[in-house]
Amino acid sequence: MYDSELAEEEERRQKRAPWGVIALVLLTGLALIRNGSGEFDVGPPQPASAAASDTRPAAGDGAAPGVSPLPYSVPDRVSVPAIQVDAPVMGVGLDAEGWVDAPPPEDPNLAGWFTGSVSPGEKGTAVVVGHVDNEQGPAVFYGLGALKKGNKVDVHRQDGKTAVFEIYGIEVFEKNNFPGDRVYGSKGSPELRVITCGGGFTKQNGYDGNVVAFARLVEVR
Repeated sequence: MYDSELAEEEERRQKRAPWGVIALVLLTGLALIRNGSGEFDVGPPQPASAAASDTRPAAGDGAAPGVSPLPYSVPDRVSVPAIQVDAPVMGVGLDAEGWVDAPPPEDPNLAGWFTGSVSPGEKGTAVVVGHVDNEQGPAVFYGLGALKKGNKVDVHRQDGKTAVFEIYGIEVFEKNNFPGDRVYGSKGSPELRVITCGGGFTKQNGYDGNVVAFARLVEVR
């Protein structure tokens, strides 16, 4: 890189929230998206036990053969063909109480990339979030719990590249016992977490869990 490019990269990384701090906040149980209306007779699909992620180390560094990490680039669209998702992506950060924020609930077809994580395709764990529903009906990641191992998630980036991730696990975790180190920790290769609300629902507290899809980079188009 030229000196100016190196300076720009360093400035960008300094602006990114320290990942260790973010992980610590999330480990306290203040994890992810708190709201979700739950106002429907039939709730969103929940992950099957057979879809739980394999905790054994992957061969090598966990990356697909011949696929190298990408440089930083802001994501602008996410597609999950298996559940008919094709949505624009906006950047989201932390709210005033230390939760990872979510996109405005008024737009049901909008996902959020957590800017405190790496960009999708970079070495590390990128995080994309979205609502499961709103007062009008199902939202962007309503069907997330129905995904199966082997399903693909395509993330288009502003540099024109599409990072293709393959699901290797899909689970639901209680918000009060959220395994932040397992979900957000880097595995040394480009990975993605797609997260929405899930589990049980009460009008007083909303959803009591988060559905998390675990995926790794397998292709760049």
